[in-house]
Amino acid sequence: MTRADDAILEFLLNEGNEELVATPGVIEANLPYTLSTVNQRLRELKNGNLIAYENEERALYKLTTKGRAYLAGELDAEELESGEK
Repeated sequence: MTRADDAILEFLLNEGNEELVATPGVIEANLPYTLSTVNQRLRELKNGNLIAYENEERALYKLTTKGRAYLAGELDAEELESGEK
């Protein structure tokens, strides 16, 4: 997990409000990362089942249950990297 991964997941969580569904461009506009970095990290987060498409045709991403568990501290980065849970 990278800082960008955490920032993207936290952005989608939208703490204090309802979770967001966002495109890579919206995520990039709200975080200090380039669009290419955001796209690369979104692919990795999706491969790790931390995010999923809300709408694949529109490239809308949302958090998964696993992504919420990671942000809640119920999973740590070592578990994710080793493929556990």
